[in-house]
Amino acid sequence: MANEEEKEAAGRAGAKLVRDGDVVGLGTGSTAYFAVVALGERVKAGLKIIGIPTSVKTADLARQFGIPLTTLDEHPEIDITIDGADEADPQLRLIKGGGGALLREKVVASASRKMVVVADSGKIVPVLGKFPLPVEIISFARTVVEKKIAALGASPKLRTKPDGSPFITDNGNQILDCSFGKIDDPPALALILSNTPGIVEHGLFIGLAKLALIGRGGRVEEVHS
Repeated sequence: MANEEEKEAAGRAGAKLVRDGDVVGLGTGSTAYFAVVALGERVKAGLKIIGIPTSVKTADLARQFGIPLTTLDEHPEIDITIDGADEADPQLRLIKGGGGALLREKVVASASRKMVVVADSGKIVPVLGKFPLPVEIISFARTVVEKKIAALGASPKLRTKPDGSPFITDNGNQILDCSFGKIDDPPALALILSNTPGIVEHGLFIGLAKLALIGRGGRVEEVHS
């Protein structure tokens, strides 16, 4: 319960940073959920914004709470994005993708003037890597990519649904959850993965987050990159 309270506190703190007239990137996940709900409340109270969701699930949630939506085709520049993270280190390098939306999340973050991370205190780590790194791949390349990732010292595992079938992203791709252990050089690993054919995107977010709002007990802490 305390974990949920921290998530809600962080999500709501992120929503307060949105200003009238903003184009807002709407993140995906359990903490971003609270930010979207809080933004919906502000829209109902008169806030004028338009949102760009990072997943079908978030789009459905935003519509439920009355947030007008747009697309990157209409608005390729985003004022602020509020999104969660599975891990964040002191430099605000992130692991994302636990919810399966890493590709769209990274596109939206890269198009944003400011990316704000909202998270509970358990997501802050000294070194990335305890959480398995999600890597989105095309199914055609799965075996080849698995071998290349294994050669880097990781244990890749295909993400599956409860019925055992492969999890499929909103983009029609599969995800490998790759256990690297401690990632001593996230930028170097990010470059290797980005240059590997068959990998569509990976969950290392380097140099994108400018601010993190961390729920910790009864307060919200700010961490700047």
